[in-house]
Amino acid sequence: MTTPAHPGRMLFVSVPVADLERSKAFFAKLGFGFNPNFTDETSACMPVGEHAFVMLLGREKFAEYSKLPMADPTTHALALYSFSVSSRDEVDAVSAAALAAGATEADGAEDYGFMYSRSFFDLDGHGWQVMWMDPKAAAQGPEASTASAH
Repeated sequence: MTTPAHPGRMLFVSVPVADLERSKAFFAKLGFGFNPNFTDETSACMPVGEHAFVMLLGREKFAEYSKLPMADPTTHALALYSFSVSSRDEVDAVSAAALAAGATEADGAEDYGFMYSRSFFDLDGHGWQVMWMDPKAAAQGPEASTASAH
């Protein structure tokens, strides 16, 4: 069953950070930029795709939006954030940049043939995965890619 597309929808994921400027500098080292129209001293809008954005919010700003208490991302998983890159080499390059900028490696590389990824914890302890997926697998599903590999 195919899910209908919603081309007009945008995704905003809000993430609490202890030090907004430090987090902006960290993600800039990974190649991300920020939309100045939606960035101020309490939050930063980081485009991650054509219609997808991560909002880095200082903890006080995040608390204004969330009605629930904030969990500590170093001791509780809140979510896992994944973003794609265009090649296996770029997975390694972005992961190396993250580690050089102060991230902690979450685990080793995962190689499934049709998909390759590495994971790290950012400066606040949020879990991130940088991944590459074979375009055929992305279009047809992983079974198509692994079936042709045998």
